[in-house]
Amino acid sequence: MNARRESPTTADAEGGEPMSALRAEGVVRRFGGLRAVDGVDLRVPAGVVTAVIGPNGAGKSTLFDCLAGGRVDAGRVYVGGRDVTGLPAHRRARLGVARTFQVVSVFPSLTVLDNLRVAAENRSGASALTRLFGLPDPARGRTGSAVESALRRLALTEHAHTPAGELPVGILRMVELARALASSPSVLLLDEPASGLDDAQTDRLRHELRALAADGLAILLVEHDMDLVFGVADTVHVMAAGRIVASGTPAEIRRDEHAREVYL
Repeated sequence: MNARRESPTTADAEGGEPMSALRAEGVVRRFGGLRAVDGVDLRVPAGVVTAVIGPNGAGKSTLFDCLAGGRVDAGRVYVGGRDVTGLPAHRRARLGVARTFQVVSVFPSLTVLDNLRVAAENRSGASALTRLFGLPDPARGRTGSAVESALRRLALTEHAHTPAGELPVGILRMVELARALASSPSVLLLDEPASGLDDAQTDRLRHELRALAADGLAILLVEHDMDLVFGVADTVHVMAAGRIVASGTPAEIRRDEHAREVYL
């Protein structure tokens, strides 16, 4: 699909709303005759945590994929005002979109440090030839700083030189989050990041997400752990049958009869 280019603006719409770091307008994703995502509008502002919840099969992961770089059959996706609907995931990553995966996805033979370096270099645009022949990389200082910062932030320094494949799932979740942060994103997409975490690790994740939002990051969270969602999210959207059927603060969603009927 060819993307229709749009010049960056300072508003999402004619009403003059502040520009969201990420937004979807009328996004549709079909699988045969099934609309897994059916005309979804979504705003992910900077500086807040936005959550999407819903039952299995609601379309949450498919919507997540559309935002991260997957196919969109109708509608548009914007990053910072730029139409990225036709851009693949690696191009969106260079515009500041980082993601984690529902199933932990790391390079098991690489150390934790090298996993983070790969993400940082991909964001900086370091070419394969630059890495292969050791040519000067003007962004190396910035990427190195981002990697070290992510290691410290997620308390992974002691594991920096350990092959990722030797670590338990709980720590690998933190490695995956650190790898996303090493790319210095403006938008962070998290697909069930609490899966496999114990209570202490989930509490740490909650703390880090609030701190990252306070630093100005736009965070979209797809999660089944309702304690985490209601403890960290500023806005919660409930999906069912490919559509967003309720939106509001955690307190509003708890009281929403439709949300309680379809999921809670």
